[in-house]
Amino acid sequence: MSAIGYVRVSTGDQSVEAQRHSIEQRYQVEEWFADEGVSGAVRALERPGFSELFKYVRKGDTLIVGAIDRLGRNTLDVLATVEALQAKGVAIVSLREGFDLSTPIGKAMLTMLAAVAELERANSKARQLAGIERAKAEGKALGLKKVIDDRSVAAWREENNATIAVTAAHFGISTASVKRACRLPA
Repeated sequence: MSAIGYVRVSTGDQSVEAQRHSIEQRYQVEEWFADEGVSGAVRALERPGFSELFKYVRKGDTLIVGAIDRLGRNTLDVLATVEALQAKGVAIVSLREGFDLSTPIGKAMLTMLAAVAELERANSKARQLAGIERAKAEGKALGLKKVIDDRSVAAWREENNATIAVTAAHFGISTASVKRACRLPA
């Protein structure tokens, strides 16, 4: 039937164009779906773009992804996603890994690669936590520097009998920052 493209990037400052370009070099894609600024840690069917893709695909379609990790970072979620697509009669091709996931060899490779992707994500988080702990032990300040004076925000709000939203607009800060400054429950 049709080749369907799916691209995903985890942050808003990244672009899906490189993935799209690599897929277009080898396939004539009829329909594109994308999730931009959506982590692979979010389950595939909970991502807006992938959810639309899942509703759209039909028996005989082939889903093309740039790499397995575009489907997800969690082995069980990737496998469940692949099985759900296969149950609809959709084949899946991963360019980076170079195999068709609808074959027995492809499924075996998928299981191994998805497990490696999940392991790498866990290792990355462990390295991040170790770095945070080291920085704390060295007495380094973590997070962003505070740019507002909580007392000034709370005083202005009280003096002007202002709402949280008006106070936020006045100071150019988020409503959450106003709530913290005024020590209101979030």
